[in-house]
Amino acid sequence: MTVYDYGIIGGGPAGYSAAIYAAKLGKSVVLFEKDKIGGTCLNRGCIPTKTFLHWADLYTEFKSGVKKDIYRAPELGFSFDKIAEEKENVCNNLRKALELVLKTMKVNIIPYEASITDNGEIIANGEIFNCNEIIVATGAKPKEIKGLEFDGEFILSSDDILNLKKLPDKIVILGSGAIGIEWARIFAAFDVDVTIVEAAPNLLPLADVEVSKRIERIFKKSGIKYYTNCSITSADKSEKTVTLLNGEVLHTDILFVAAGRVSCDIGNYGQNVKVIGDCAGEIQLAHYATCQAKNLILGIPYNKELIPSVVYGSPEIAWVGKREQDGEFKKVLLPITALGKAQCDNCTEGFIKLLVENNLIRGAHIISKEASALIQQIVIAMQNNIPVEKLKEVCFAHPTYSEGIFEGLMRL
Repeated sequence: MTVYDYGIIGGGPAGYSAAIYAAKLGKSVVLFEKDKIGGTCLNRGCIPTKTFLHWADLYTEFKSGVKKDIYRAPELGFSFDKIAEEKENVCNNLRKALELVLKTMKVNIIPYEASITDNGEIIANGEIFNCNEIIVATGAKPKEIKGLEFDGEFILSSDDILNLKKLPDKIVILGSGAIGIEWARIFAAFDVDVTIVEAAPNLLPLADVEVSKRIERIFKKSGIKYYTNCSITSADKSEKTVTLLNGEVLHTDILFVAAGRVSCDIGNYGQNVKVIGDCAGEIQLAHYATCQAKNLILGIPYNKELIPSVVYGSPEIAWVGKREQDGEFKKVLLPITALGKAQCDNCTEGFIKLLVENNLIRGAHIISKEASALIQQIVIAMQNNIPVEKLKEVCFAHPTYSEGIFEGLMRL
Protein backbone atom coordinates (compact mmCIF):
# COMPACT_ATOMS: atom_id res chain seq x y z
CA MET A 1 0.00 0.00 0.00
CA THR A 2 1.30 3.46 -0.96
CA VAL A 3 1.96 5.80 1.94
CA TYR A 4 1.65 9.48 1.05
CA ASP A 5 3.42 12.33 2.78
CA TYR A 6 0.24 14.41 2.60
CA GLY A 7 -3.43 13.54 2.24
CA ILE A 8 -5.55 16.61 1.56
CA ILE A 9 -9.35 16.58 1.66
CA GLY A 10 -10.80 19.42 -0.39
CA GLY A 11 -9.60 20.90 -3.68
CA GLY A 12 -10.34 24.59 -3.14
CA PRO A 13 -7.74 27.36 -2.71
CA ALA A 14 -6.56 26.02 0.66
CA GLY A 15 -6.37 22.41 -0.49
CA TYR A 16 -4.88 22.82 -3.95
CA SER A 17 -2.39 25.44 -2.72
CA ALA A 18 -1.22 23.09 0.02
CA ALA A 19 -0.91 20.29 -2.55
CA ILE A 20 1.18 22.43 -4.92
CA TYR A 21 3.46 23.74 -2.17
CA ALA A 22 4.03 20.24 -0.79
CA ALA A 23 4.69 18.80 -4.24
CA LYS A 24 7.27 21.54 -4.89
CA LEU A 25 9.11 20.29 -1.83
CA GLY A 26 9.23 16.83 -3.37
CA LYS A 27 6.53 15.38 -1.12
CA SER A 28 4.04 12.77 -2.30
CA VAL A 29 0.50 14.16 -2.23
CA VAL A 30 -2.99 12.72 -2.67
CA LEU A 31 -5.81 15.25 -3.06
CA PHE A 32 -9.48 14.32 -2.58
CA GLU A 33 -12.21 16.41 -4.23
CA LYS A 34 -15.74 15.02 -4.58
CA ASP A 35 -16.96 17.86 -6.80
CA LYS A 36 -14.76 20.13 -8.95
CA ILE A 37 -11.14 21.13 -8.47
CA GLY A 38 -10.97 24.82 -7.57
CA GLY A 39 -13.63 24.71 -4.87
CA THR A 40 -16.14 27.48 -4.26
CA CYS A 41 -13.86 30.29 -5.44
CA LEU A 42 -13.30 28.98 -8.95
CA ASN A 43 -16.64 27.24 -9.52
CA ARG A 44 -19.31 28.97 -7.42
CA GLY A 45 -17.83 32.19 -6.09
CA CYS A 46 -15.06 34.63 -6.99
CA ILE A 47 -14.40 33.70 -10.60
CA PRO A 48 -17.92 33.26 -12.02
CA THR A 49 -19.18 36.32 -10.16
CA LYS A 50 -16.34 38.51 -11.45
CA THR A 51 -17.04 37.30 -14.98
CA PHE A 52 -20.64 38.50 -14.66
CA LEU A 53 -19.38 41.78 -13.17
CA HIS A 54 -16.99 42.32 -16.06
CA TRP A 55 -19.76 42.19 -18.66
CA ALA A 56 -22.12 44.18 -16.43
CA ASP A 57 -19.52 46.95 -16.12
CA LEU A 58 -18.90 46.98 -19.87
CA TYR A 59 -22.63 47.25 -20.53
CA THR A 60 -22.91 50.13 -18.05
CA GLU A 61 -19.97 51.91 -19.66
CA PHE A 62 -21.42 51.46 -23.11
CA LYS A 63 -24.78 52.86 -21.95
CA SER A 64 -22.91 55.88 -20.57
CA GLY A 65 -21.23 56.36 -23.96
CA VAL A 66 -24.57 56.24 -25.74
CA LYS A 67 -26.01 58.77 -23.30
CA LYS A 68 -23.10 61.13 -24.06
CA ASP A 69 -23.65 60.56 -27.80
CA ILE A 70 -20.15 59.08 -28.04
CA TYR A 71 -21.47 55.70 -29.17
CA ARG A 72 -24.50 55.41 -31.43
CA ALA A 73 -26.61 52.30 -31.10
CA PRO A 74 -30.23 52.29 -32.25
CA GLU A 75 -30.85 49.16 -30.18
CA LEU A 76 -28.61 48.63 -27.17
CA GLY A 77 -29.05 45.21 -25.60
CA PHE A 78 -27.26 42.11 -24.36
CA SER A 79 -27.61 38.34 -24.27
CA PHE A 80 -27.69 37.01 -20.72
CA ASP A 81 -27.43 33.48 -22.11
CA LYS A 82 -24.15 34.36 -23.81
CA ILE A 83 -22.81 35.99 -20.64
CA ALA A 84 -23.68 32.86 -18.65
CA GLU A 85 -21.98 30.77 -21.33
CA GLU A 86 -18.86 32.94 -21.12
CA LYS A 87 -18.88 32.46 -17.34
CA GLU A 88 -18.82 28.69 -17.84
CA ASN A 89 -16.00 28.98 -20.37
CA VAL A 90 -13.85 31.03 -17.98
CA CYS A 91 -14.40 28.59 -15.10
CA ASN A 92 -13.76 25.55 -17.29
CA ASN A 93 -10.54 26.98 -18.72
CA LEU A 94 -9.16 27.90 -15.31
CA ARG A 95 -10.14 24.55 -13.82
CA LYS A 96 -8.46 22.62 -16.64
CA ALA A 97 -5.30 24.69 -16.21
CA LEU A 98 -5.28 24.04 -12.46
CA GLU A 99 -5.83 20.31 -12.95
CA LEU A 100 -2.94 20.25 -15.39
CA VAL A 101 -0.64 21.97 -12.87
CA LEU A 102 -1.57 19.43 -10.19
CA LYS A 103 -1.07 16.46 -12.51
CA THR A 104 2.23 17.84 -13.80
CA MET A 105 3.41 18.04 -10.20
CA LYS A 106 2.33 14.41 -9.74
CA VAL A 107 -0.44 15.16 -7.25
CA ASN A 108 -2.79 12.14 -7.21
CA ILE A 109 -6.34 13.52 -7.57
CA ILE A 110 -9.10 11.26 -6.21
CA PRO A 111 -12.56 12.44 -7.44
CA TYR A 112 -14.58 10.96 -4.58
CA GLU A 113 -15.84 12.00 -1.16
CA ALA A 114 -13.31 11.20 1.53
CA SER A 115 -13.52 10.64 5.27
CA ILE A 116 -11.06 9.92 8.04
CA THR A 117 -11.27 6.62 9.90
CA ASP A 118 -10.77 6.10 13.63
CA ASN A 119 -7.33 4.72 12.75
CA GLY A 120 -6.29 8.01 11.15
CA GLU A 121 -6.56 6.72 7.61
CA ILE A 122 -8.46 8.28 4.71
CA ILE A 123 -11.12 6.25 2.95
CA ALA A 124 -12.60 7.18 -0.43
CA ASN A 125 -14.64 5.05 -2.85
CA GLY A 126 -13.94 2.00 -0.67
CA GLU A 127 -10.16 2.43 -0.88
CA ILE A 128 -7.97 3.19 2.12
CA PHE A 129 -5.10 5.70 1.92
CA ASN A 130 -2.33 5.99 4.49
CA CYS A 131 -0.92 9.50 4.88
CA ASN A 132 1.73 10.82 7.25
CA GLU A 133 0.02 14.22 7.38
CA ILE A 134 -3.68 14.93 6.83
CA ILE A 135 -5.07 18.33 5.91
CA VAL A 136 -8.80 19.07 5.90
CA ALA A 137 -9.88 21.94 3.64
CA THR A 138 -13.54 21.19 2.96
CA GLY A 139 -14.68 24.80 2.60
CA ALA A 140 -17.98 26.44 3.46
CA LYS A 141 -21.54 26.51 2.17
CA PRO A 142 -24.25 29.19 1.87
CA LYS A 143 -25.87 30.04 5.19
CA GLU A 144 -29.59 29.28 5.46
CA ILE A 145 -32.00 31.40 7.48
CA LYS A 146 -34.77 29.67 9.40
CA GLY A 147 -38.05 30.17 7.57
CA LEU A 148 -36.20 31.21 4.40
CA GLU A 149 -34.74 27.84 3.41
CA PHE A 150 -33.42 27.56 -0.14
CA ASP A 151 -35.76 25.98 -2.68
CA GLY A 152 -33.74 26.67 -5.81
CA GLU A 153 -36.66 28.46 -7.47
CA PHE A 154 -37.90 31.41 -5.42
CA ILE A 155 -35.43 31.47 -2.52
CA LEU A 156 -31.93 31.19 -3.94
CA SER A 157 -28.47 30.71 -2.44
CA SER A 158 -25.21 32.10 -3.84
CA ASP A 159 -24.79 28.72 -5.57
CA ASP A 160 -28.27 28.87 -7.11
CA ILE A 161 -27.90 32.43 -8.37
CA LEU A 162 -25.13 31.34 -10.75
CA ASN A 163 -27.48 28.94 -12.48
CA LEU A 164 -30.07 31.53 -13.54
CA LYS A 165 -31.13 31.02 -17.16
CA LYS A 166 -32.81 34.41 -17.46
CA LEU A 167 -32.84 37.64 -15.52
CA PRO A 168 -35.72 38.44 -13.17
CA ASP A 169 -37.61 41.71 -13.44
CA LYS A 170 -37.35 42.24 -9.68
CA ILE A 171 -35.07 40.80 -7.03
CA VAL A 172 -34.78 41.21 -3.26
CA ILE A 173 -31.34 40.52 -1.78
CA LEU A 174 -31.03 39.67 1.90
CA GLY A 175 -27.61 40.73 3.14
CA SER A 176 -25.16 43.40 1.97
CA GLY A 177 -21.79 41.79 2.46
CA ALA A 178 -19.49 41.32 -0.52
CA ILE A 179 -21.81 38.76 -2.16
CA GLY A 180 -24.93 40.89 -1.77
CA ILE A 181 -23.23 44.10 -2.94
CA GLU A 182 -21.64 42.50 -6.00
CA TRP A 183 -24.84 40.81 -7.15
CA ALA A 184 -26.85 43.98 -6.54
CA ARG A 185 -24.45 45.72 -8.92
CA ILE A 186 -24.71 42.94 -11.52
CA PHE A 187 -28.51 42.91 -11.54
CA ALA A 188 -28.84 46.70 -11.48
CA ALA A 189 -26.43 47.01 -14.41
CA PHE A 190 -28.66 44.66 -16.41
CA ASP A 191 -31.72 46.83 -15.60
CA VAL A 192 -33.24 44.58 -12.92
CA ASP A 193 -35.21 46.26 -10.12
CA VAL A 194 -33.03 45.60 -7.02
CA THR A 195 -33.84 45.93 -3.32
CA ILE A 196 -31.39 45.06 -0.53
CA VAL A 197 -32.44 44.22 3.02
CA GLU A 198 -29.71 44.54 5.66
CA ALA A 199 -30.01 43.91 9.41
CA ALA A 200 -27.11 46.21 10.32
CA PRO A 201 -27.38 50.02 10.50
CA ASN A 202 -25.38 50.44 7.26
CA LEU A 203 -24.73 48.58 4.03
CA LEU A 204 -21.48 46.62 3.88
CA PRO A 205 -21.33 46.58 7.71
CA LEU A 206 -17.77 45.23 8.00
CA ALA A 207 -16.36 48.22 6.13
CA ASP A 208 -15.32 51.63 7.43
CA VAL A 209 -18.48 53.61 8.17
CA GLU A 210 -17.52 56.31 5.65
CA VAL A 211 -17.23 53.64 2.96
CA SER A 212 -20.66 52.28 3.89
CA LYS A 213 -22.25 55.72 3.67
CA ARG A 214 -20.67 56.40 0.27
CA ILE A 215 -21.89 53.04 -1.07
CA GLU A 216 -25.39 53.93 0.09
CA ARG A 217 -25.13 57.22 -1.80
CA ILE A 218 -23.88 55.44 -4.94
CA PHE A 219 -26.73 52.93 -4.73
CA LYS A 220 -29.33 55.65 -4.40
CA LYS A 221 -27.90 57.35 -7.46
CA SER A 222 -27.99 54.10 -9.46
CA GLY A 223 -31.54 53.24 -8.41
CA ILE A 224 -30.76 50.36 -6.05
CA LYS A 225 -33.21 50.50 -3.16
CA TYR A 226 -32.23 49.33 0.30
CA TYR A 227 -33.49 48.90 3.85
CA THR A 228 -31.10 48.96 6.83
CA ASN A 229 -31.87 47.97 10.42
CA CYS A 230 -34.34 45.59 8.84
CA SER A 231 -34.90 41.89 8.18
CA ILE A 232 -37.29 39.57 6.33
CA THR A 233 -39.83 37.78 8.52
CA SER A 234 -41.43 35.58 5.86
CA ALA A 235 -41.51 34.77 2.16
CA ASP A 236 -44.44 33.53 0.07
CA LYS A 237 -43.43 31.62 -3.04
CA SER A 238 -46.96 31.42 -4.48
CA GLU A 239 -47.58 35.15 -4.07
CA LYS A 240 -43.98 36.08 -4.94
CA THR A 241 -43.72 38.33 -1.89
CA VAL A 242 -41.50 38.91 1.11
CA THR A 243 -42.60 40.58 4.33
CA LEU A 244 -40.19 42.87 6.13
CA LEU A 245 -39.79 43.38 9.87
CA ASN A 246 -41.48 46.77 9.53
CA GLY A 247 -44.56 45.08 8.04
CA GLU A 248 -43.94 46.23 4.49
CA VAL A 249 -44.62 43.66 1.76
CA LEU A 250 -42.38 43.59 -1.30
CA HIS A 251 -43.22 41.85 -4.56
CA THR A 252 -40.28 40.09 -6.15
CA ASP A 253 -39.50 37.38 -8.67
CA ILE A 254 -36.60 36.06 -6.58
CA LEU A 255 -35.42 36.28 -3.00
CA PHE A 256 -31.65 35.93 -2.98
CA VAL A 257 -30.36 35.07 0.50
CA ALA A 258 -26.79 36.38 0.66
CA ALA A 259 -26.36 36.11 4.40
CA GLY A 260 -22.83 34.73 4.32
CA ARG A 261 -21.39 31.24 4.47
CA VAL A 262 -20.94 28.63 7.20
CA SER A 263 -18.12 26.13 7.54
CA CYS A 264 -18.78 22.66 6.23
CA ASP A 265 -18.93 20.05 8.99
CA ILE A 266 -15.37 18.91 9.64
CA GLY A 267 -16.06 16.60 12.59
CA ASN A 268 -13.55 15.78 15.31
CA TYR A 269 -10.40 14.50 13.65
CA GLY A 270 -7.92 14.66 16.49
CA GLN A 271 -4.69 16.59 16.93
CA ASN A 272 -2.80 15.06 14.01
CA VAL A 273 -5.14 16.61 11.45
CA LYS A 274 -4.66 20.21 10.32
CA VAL A 275 -7.72 22.24 9.30
CA ILE A 276 -7.33 25.23 6.94
CA GLY A 277 -9.46 27.36 4.62
CA ASP A 278 -13.09 28.36 5.08
CA CYS A 279 -13.92 25.27 7.14
CA ALA A 280 -11.48 26.49 9.83
CA GLY A 281 -14.07 29.15 10.67
CA GLU A 282 -11.77 32.16 10.48
CA ILE A 283 -11.53 34.67 7.62
CA GLN A 284 -13.48 33.24 4.68
CA LEU A 285 -11.44 34.61 1.79
CA ALA A 286 -9.60 32.62 -0.87
CA HIS A 287 -6.37 34.58 -0.43
CA TYR A 288 -6.47 33.98 3.33
CA ALA A 289 -6.88 30.24 2.66
CA THR A 290 -3.80 30.38 0.44
CA CYS A 291 -1.86 32.15 3.22
CA GLN A 292 -2.84 29.38 5.64
CA ALA A 293 -1.61 26.73 3.20
CA LYS A 294 1.64 28.63 2.62
CA ASN A 295 2.22 28.90 6.35
CA LEU A 296 1.40 25.25 7.04
CA ILE A 297 3.53 23.74 4.28
CA LEU A 298 6.34 26.26 3.80
CA GLY A 299 6.42 27.92 7.22
CA ILE A 300 5.96 31.39 5.70
CA PRO A 301 4.13 33.58 8.24
CA TYR A 302 1.35 36.07 7.57
CA ASN A 303 -0.23 38.91 9.51
CA LYS A 304 -3.88 38.12 10.16
CA GLU A 305 -4.57 41.80 10.83
CA LEU A 306 -3.45 42.78 7.32
CA ILE A 307 -5.64 40.59 5.12
CA PRO A 308 -7.12 42.89 2.45
CA SER A 309 -10.82 42.83 1.63
CA VAL A 310 -12.16 43.67 -1.83
CA VAL A 311 -15.69 44.11 -3.15
CA TYR A 312 -15.77 44.14 -6.93
CA GLY A 313 -17.86 46.09 -9.41
CA SER A 314 -17.78 49.72 -10.42
CA PRO A 315 -16.23 51.37 -8.51
CA GLU A 316 -14.27 48.73 -6.60
CA ILE A 317 -14.16 48.84 -2.81
CA ALA A 318 -11.11 47.74 -0.85
CA TRP A 319 -9.81 48.06 2.67
CA VAL A 320 -7.20 46.80 5.10
CA GLY A 321 -6.37 47.35 8.77
CA LYS A 322 -8.17 49.64 11.15
CA ARG A 323 -11.43 51.47 10.44
CA GLU A 324 -12.21 54.99 11.59
CA GLN A 325 -14.71 53.63 14.10
CA ASP A 326 -11.97 51.47 15.65
CA GLY A 327 -10.06 54.28 17.37
CA GLU A 328 -8.49 57.74 17.16
CA PHE A 329 -6.36 58.30 14.06
CA LYS A 330 -5.02 61.11 11.95
CA LYS A 331 -7.11 60.95 8.78
CA VAL A 332 -6.69 62.10 5.23
CA LEU A 333 -9.30 61.64 2.51
CA LEU A 334 -8.56 62.32 -1.14
CA PRO A 335 -11.56 62.41 -3.52
CA ILE A 336 -11.01 60.33 -6.65
CA THR A 337 -12.40 63.18 -8.72
CA ALA A 338 -9.08 64.98 -8.08
CA LEU A 339 -7.20 62.44 -10.20
CA GLY A 340 -6.59 63.10 -13.88
CA LYS A 341 -6.77 59.38 -14.74
CA ALA A 342 -10.18 59.13 -13.08
CA GLN A 343 -11.44 62.04 -15.17
CA CYS A 344 -10.09 60.41 -18.34
CA ASP A 345 -11.77 57.11 -17.46
CA ASN A 346 -15.10 58.71 -16.51
CA CYS A 347 -14.73 57.01 -13.10
CA THR A 348 -14.70 59.87 -10.62
CA GLU A 349 -16.78 58.33 -7.81
CA GLY A 350 -15.01 57.47 -4.58
CA PHE A 351 -12.05 58.32 -2.38
CA ILE A 352 -8.76 57.13 -0.92
CA LYS A 353 -8.77 57.31 2.85
CA LEU A 354 -5.70 56.76 5.03
CA LEU A 355 -5.67 56.39 8.81
CA VAL A 356 -2.32 57.17 10.42
CA GLU A 357 -0.91 56.75 13.92
CA ASN A 358 2.69 57.43 15.00
CA ASN A 359 3.72 58.13 11.40
CA LEU A 360 2.52 54.68 10.25
CA ILE A 361 -0.51 53.81 8.15
CA ARG A 362 -2.87 51.79 10.35
CA GLY A 363 -5.78 51.50 7.92
CA ALA A 364 -6.72 52.26 4.34
CA HIS A 365 -10.15 52.42 2.72
CA ILE A 366 -10.62 52.93 -0.99
CA ILE A 367 -13.57 53.35 -3.32
CA SER A 368 -12.19 53.67 -6.83
CA LYS A 369 -11.51 51.99 -10.10
CA GLU A 370 -8.46 49.71 -9.52
CA ALA A 371 -9.01 49.74 -5.74
CA SER A 372 -8.12 46.03 -5.65
CA ALA A 373 -4.62 46.90 -6.94
CA LEU A 374 -4.23 50.09 -4.92
CA ILE A 375 -4.89 48.39 -1.60
CA GLN A 376 -2.04 45.95 -2.20
CA GLN A 377 0.48 48.79 -2.36
CA ILE A 378 -0.68 49.94 1.05
CA VAL A 379 -0.62 46.41 2.50
CA ILE A 380 3.06 46.13 1.53
CA ALA A 381 3.82 49.43 3.27
CA MET A 382 1.88 48.46 6.39
CA GLN A 383 3.32 44.93 6.58
CA ASN A 384 6.84 46.35 6.49
CA ASN A 385 6.15 49.26 8.86
CA ILE A 386 7.33 51.83 6.34
CA PRO A 387 6.86 55.32 7.85
CA VAL A 388 4.76 57.90 6.04
CA GLU A 389 7.82 60.11 5.54
CA LYS A 390 9.66 57.29 3.70
CA LEU A 391 6.63 56.58 1.52
CA LYS A 392 6.65 60.23 0.46
CA GLU A 393 10.04 59.58 -1.16
CA VAL A 394 8.50 57.11 -3.63
CA CYS A 395 7.90 58.40 -7.18
CA PHE A 396 4.36 57.57 -8.35
CA ALA A 397 3.67 57.52 -12.09
CA HIS A 398 1.27 60.05 -13.65
CA PRO A 399 -1.53 59.80 -14.62
CA THR A 400 -2.52 56.85 -12.45
CA TYR A 401 -4.86 55.98 -9.62
CA SER A 402 -1.78 55.10 -7.55
CA GLU A 403 -0.78 58.75 -7.38
CA GLY A 404 -3.90 59.22 -5.29
CA ILE A 405 -2.01 57.43 -2.52
CA PHE A 406 0.88 59.86 -3.01
CA GLU A 407 -1.45 62.88 -2.94
CA GLY A 408 -3.02 61.56 0.24
CA LEU A 409 0.38 61.03 1.87
CA MET A 410 1.45 64.57 0.96
CA ARG A 411 -1.57 65.94 2.80
CA LEU A 412 -0.50 64.33 6.06
